[in-house]
Amino acid sequence: MIGTSAVGGVFVRKARSLREVTRVIPCLWVLGALCWALLTPHHAEVVTLLAAAPAIACASSGRRRCSVLLGGAGLLLALAPPAALEPDGDGKEPHATLVTCCAILGVAVACYLTAGRKLRLVRELEQLRAVATAAQDVVLRPLPARLEGIELAGGHLSASRGAAVGGDLYEALATPYGVRVIIGDVRGHGLAAIGTVAAVLGSFREAAHEESRLGGVLGRLDRALERHLRARASGECPLDSHVDEEFVTVLLLEVGADGEVTALNCGHPWPYRLYEQPVGPAMARQTAPGEVLPPLGLFPLPAELPTARWSTLGVGDTLVLHTDGAEDVRDAHGTFFPLRRALSEAAGSGPLVPAAVVAGVRSALLRHTGGRLADDVALLALRFDRCPLSATTALTRPVADAHRGWGLSAGP
Repeated sequence: MIGTSAVGGVFVRKARSLREVTRVIPCLWVLGALCWALLTPHHAEVVTLLAAAPAIACASSGRRRCSVLLGGAGLLLALAPPAALEPDGDGKEPHATLVTCCAILGVAVACYLTAGRKLRLVRELEQLRAVATAAQDVVLRPLPARLEGIELAGGHLSASRGAAVGGDLYEALATPYGVRVIIGDVRGHGLAAIGTVAAVLGSFREAAHEESRLGGVLGRLDRALERHLRARASGECPLDSHVDEEFVTVLLLEVGADGEVTALNCGHPWPYRLYEQPVGPAMARQTAPGEVLPPLGLFPLPAELPTARWSTLGVGDTLVLHTDGAEDVRDAHGTFFPLRRALSEAAGSGPLVPAAVVAGVRSALLRHTGGRLADDVALLALRFDRCPLSATTALTRPVADAHRGWGLSAGP
């Protein structure tokens, strides 16, 4: 899984570059004060400016050692003989030197204490981030690299700075009925939608193993969402005041052992299918194999669900599932992101690699938007590479697996 956030793409690199530049500012300040003292007449007292060096070091680097070193250097320069800094000077008044030394010492002590408090706050922030990362991985947990003959890769970009989870969801599970996949988009984005994401994903992870038909899984999701919205409306877990307008777009896929794909779509974009080309990049084409139901939460599900089926996947065929944030995102000039072209360029030539496709589209999205997303984005790439088994191999393989002591195999 390639878990990412919008902040982790562009803003972090800019912050690191800025931090490297600010580390040299205190040294430049001291150097400038010394040059000014050497080049100006003796009556221009500039050594006092050295008192600001520890404060600048504390604000830029946050290290107590820098504040102490610059404070000590400032005291030595303030106590130095006048001829050392002012060749033409006649001398300093004692009280002026005392005031300068006290100012430098006071600023250095204050910066030392401030840097210590800042260090404690940074450690607490790192602990909170570790806890938040663990909680986010539980809600939107990493996908396995392979699952029952299918190579997987997923990625997510959150519109909320500092968050790796938002209003988009996806999951893939190996079940007795085949590999079942869900991708969805909760109304809204960011942290306010995490509760609904957790409710839908929790229901899917249970229903996918228990329901023999894909329609049964969708019914379980609809009932779980209804219970969640009812609890929010009653005030048990109030996240916002728009419970009546809450809905979730959902796309359910079931990939059989032979590559047959069954789907149920509730208001979600259909996936793209990538075709390898003998020459040049892969070709991306959006599928539309069946009817689309309204999103969950708006209307009751009909008695007969329109299940969509399309041609059986062959070895190497790749499906790319996405949320509408990947198509509706715009740059500063209002131009929509060219998802189809980005998929072809990310796939490149040669064998398709789901992780490379997801990473390539993510990079293209961040370049297109400058790292500023207005909506969450989720991508999920599935490459079917299970070779058909002969009758003899299909009968003897479970026995071999049993002798090795393993359960279901994730490979082909």
